[in-house]
Amino acid sequence: MSSFKTVLAKYDWDKVLESIQDKNILDVEHALATAKPDLENFKALISPAAKPYLEQMAAKSRSITKKRFGNTMQMYAPMYLSNECQNICTYCGFSLTNKIPRRTLTDAEILKEAQFLKNKGYQHILLVTGEANRTVGIDYLSNAVRLLKPYFANISIEVQPLDQDEYERLVQDGLFATLVYQETYHRATYKIHHPKGKKSNFDYRLETPDRLGRAGIHKIGIGALFGLEDWRADSFFTALHLKYLQKTYWKTKYSISFPRLRPFSGGLEPKVEMTDPDLLQLICAYRILDEDVELSISTREQEKFRDHVAHLGITSMSAESKTNPGGYVVEPQSLEQFEISDERSTEVIAEMLLKNGIEPVWKDWEKF
Repeated sequence: MSSFKTVLAKYDWDKVLESIQDKNILDVEHALATAKPDLENFKALISPAAKPYLEQMAAKSRSITKKRFGNTMQMYAPMYLSNECQNICTYCGFSLTNKIPRRTLTDAEILKEAQFLKNKGYQHILLVTGEANRTVGIDYLSNAVRLLKPYFANISIEVQPLDQDEYERLVQDGLFATLVYQETYHRATYKIHHPKGKKSNFDYRLETPDRLGRAGIHKIGIGALFGLEDWRADSFFTALHLKYLQKTYWKTKYSISFPRLRPFSGGLEPKVEMTDPDLLQLICAYRILDEDVELSISTREQEKFRDHVAHLGITSMSAESKTNPGGYVVEPQSLEQFEISDERSTEVIAEMLLKNGIEPVWKDWEKF
């Protein structure tokens, strides 16, 4: 049975990073001139040598995005169902070791949150939980998807990795997409930041998109958490993962997200800083590499940056997000998973997009 684990084992992290650092301006210019860039071209586009070419990369990225997606932006909202978690993760406010009040929403509370988002116009929601199998396991998730299916066109989840048969059950319930981030593809660093809990199993998490692909899910979201390791190497391995998945599970759509470490109730300073120009460079590099992949930006980022990248490659954006269970209506004051940077309302962000010639799209196409 195929698995990305076999592909990853063929690569050496340090050699990959060295290869990226060694790229020169001729490599960058070749990558920009190539009709169908490959992963070697992608290395050049994310290399330090590409920094002087950021304006050219942005122009090309914008052109590709407009041609493929038009002047549109898919809008979605996260709905946090639970902050209970059995893992210890050094960077997360929900980590088991953090002494915070734990809460899991009831059916009635879920519907209250859903009504708020429905009234805002959202048709695409992302259900988020901590990783606590006994509390928010497959039965809880299945119930939540079935409960919300009549209210929304598209339901996605960002929860603990599950087995293939569990994903198959959720697909039958009406699940549209699953987001699962490897956090970092550096095995030793991964272990440092995930010392205990089911999430400490690097390989099980790594093979989650394979299980999703075999389960026949419509869309898979992948990515790395920037700040745990060198962002260039992690981005290369994310791109490698994407290309493997596209080839292996070709009926499935894919998205990439760009979370950077944000302050939370325990604090972790980034090992490697990723600046705004770095992130812009990466977004453009992904778009030049792949015109079909959806690129998503969350409210972790500052207003000015989000407004800027909306033109340059991003195709999916959240707004007015709350990262705590019941944060919209039920319990607005409870502790968040991480701090939000862009706190503007849904209406203000929609107005910003329209002023810039971008149409907010509230409903993705339906599979059923």
